[in-house]
Amino acid sequence: MSENRIEVLTGAVVLIVAVGFLGWAGKGHGLAANVGTYPLHAAFRSVEGVSSGTDVRMAGVKIGTVSDVHLDPKTFFAETTIGIYKGIDLPDDSQVIVASEGLMGGSYIEIQPGGSATNFAPGDEITDTQGAISTLGLLMKFVGSAAKDTVTKNANDSAAAPAASGTQAPAAAGDAPASEAPATDAPAGEAPAAGASK
Repeated sequence: MSENRIEVLTGAVVLIVAVGFLGWAGKGHGLAANVGTYPLHAAFRSVEGVSSGTDVRMAGVKIGTVSDVHLDPKTFFAETTIGIYKGIDLPDDSQVIVASEGLMGGSYIEIQPGGSATNFAPGDEITDTQGAISTLGLLMKFVGSAAKDTVTKNANDSAAAPAASGTQAPAAAGDAPASEAPATDAPAGEAPAAGASK
């Protein structure tokens, strides 16, 4: 009997901990993002890495989540709806950017507040947007330009090498007789000097 009671109590404790963990994880990952938020809309040329549930941050602090992402068939822009926590009023000249957490990190929506005295109303559209910048594309451009510079430098060096060797050969041939002439004249000049002293 005592062993059965211990097993039942252990199971109940594990169940309570699991339910508590699920509730905490749901709040942390924006499962309750629609509670206490107001919507804003923004269109981007690219929202690479952004999907429903992505964080919306300001100064590194989460202030909402992305609730919808879809393609506008007329403009071919990515239309997004973001939910901002109530109590956070954004100036209507704020900028919204698709930012990256690092070279290999995920993407999120960053809001840079403006200085306007008027704030966005629920349902307004943020027009000052900046889409995602592909870090892989930038890396490939950098690698490609570095490889191109190396090829150009090697081609210039190989073209300069024959020209340099061609100009040095005549100079060496012309210098040899000039350096030998004083050597042959020196003994001839010393003979009269020796005779005159005698």
